Amino acid sequence: MTDQRFPPLPPLTPHIQGKTVMRWLGSLIARGSSWRIEPLPNVSKAVIVAAPHSSNWDGIFGVCGAFTLGVEIRWLGKSQLFRWPFNLIMEAFNGIKTDRNFAGGVVAQIAAEFAKRERMWLVLAPEGTRKKVQKWRTGFWHIAKHANVPIIPGYLHYPDKRIGFGEPFMPTDLASDLARLYAFYSQFEGKNGKTALPLELDLPSNPT
Repeated sequence: MTDQRFPPLPPLTPHIQGKTVMRWLGSLIARGSSWRIEPLPNVSKAVIVAAPHSSNWDGIFGVCGAFTLGVEIRWLGKSQLFRWPFNLIMEAFNGIKTDRNFAGGVVAQIAAEFAKRERMWLVLAPEGTRKKVQKWRTGFWHIAKHANVPIIPGYLHYPDKRIGFGEPFMPTDLASDLARLYAFYSQFEGKNGKTALPLELDLPSNPT
């Protein structure tokens, strides 16, 4: 019987290849929870904003949900996390090792990853921490702009245990795009009532 909490995967989204055991385990955890997932956008490449980030469970629910649907999501990790034997775990969960020595920096490196793949969803949490922040990190915007891919707002709404997505949009102007995202996220709450909104609506000086 089909679980109505988990929608079918659109044709253009990145599909997981193989990893049968991991998909089974992720599905077991996701289906045993009370979370549900809204329909996914039919987009082949995108930077997914993940907010509000309020608990370590965010990543667990997100990854298990992705395995349940069969959608392949990627994320960034420091090079130290990819040393043997931990690299086996990082790569199994589709992590991308960031290289600070890459010409042009991390933004250029990830834009190159987008360019060489037919499909890629990169998930980033602009808050960078579970605590309330003054400003968002804007690396997600710079990567999307440089790679010429859309931004998709993704949210975890704890009051009704719902994971969903806003409309994809192409990055244009940082200030207006941030204002658009802040307005979108004002309706969602993380664990313990935390919202994704910074305390100040101004531009971070650090692009990452």
